[in-house]
Amino acid sequence: MEKHRTDSQVKGVSTGTTILAAVFDGGVVIGSDSRASIGGEYVASKTINKVIQVHDRIFCCIAGSLADAQAVTKAAIFHLSFHSIQMETPPLVIAAASVLKELCYKNKEELQAGFITAGWDRKKGPQVYVVSLGGMLISQPVTIGGSGSTYIYGYIDAKYKPNMSREECLQFATNALALAMGRDNVSGGVAHLVVITETGVEHVVVPGNKLPKFHDE
Repeated sequence: MEKHRTDSQVKGVSTGTTILAAVFDGGVVIGSDSRASIGGEYVASKTINKVIQVHDRIFCCIAGSLADAQAVTKAAIFHLSFHSIQMETPPLVIAAASVLKELCYKNKEELQAGFITAGWDRKKGPQVYVVSLGGMLISQPVTIGGSGSTYIYGYIDAKYKPNMSREECLQFATNALALAMGRDNVSGGVAHLVVITETGVEHVVVPGNKLPKFHDE
């Protein structure tokens, strides 16, 4: 007798509940919450770090199926490492985003994975790229994704401005994640943030009880 799979078994563990990236004057901030969900309704993990380093100054936030996204990032890390050895120079941010795009596009029938790619390189400085689930590549100064993003589009449009300082952009990203976590039932945990500039990379973790509050709970 054929066994029927439940929705959660079909959809598997997914991520990307709230992810974002924003360019500021001299760098970029990329971040996410720390939850993974099943079927977009149930929290499967509260401790997922969805900000993945793919090269020295290039990071990506993963969305879609957790297993698919992790497989793609592992392949991308290998490709970029090999590329940097061949070229004897660090890869460009657009090269990293293009590798992720090609992997997603060539396997679009089998994979459900999308990415926000952000980083700094000597050619174009700070950059943010979106790789959609089907493998489309878009450059944007600020972008958000995941189920929590639907609650903060107005905040992003109203508060983001070009050439923000590092502190302004970090606060902007923290506020955006806090707002999404406060409204979205599968976003939450801690805020994982990475600041990328010419001088290096800084990891910032904001615990849930230290996030700013904007309404009575």
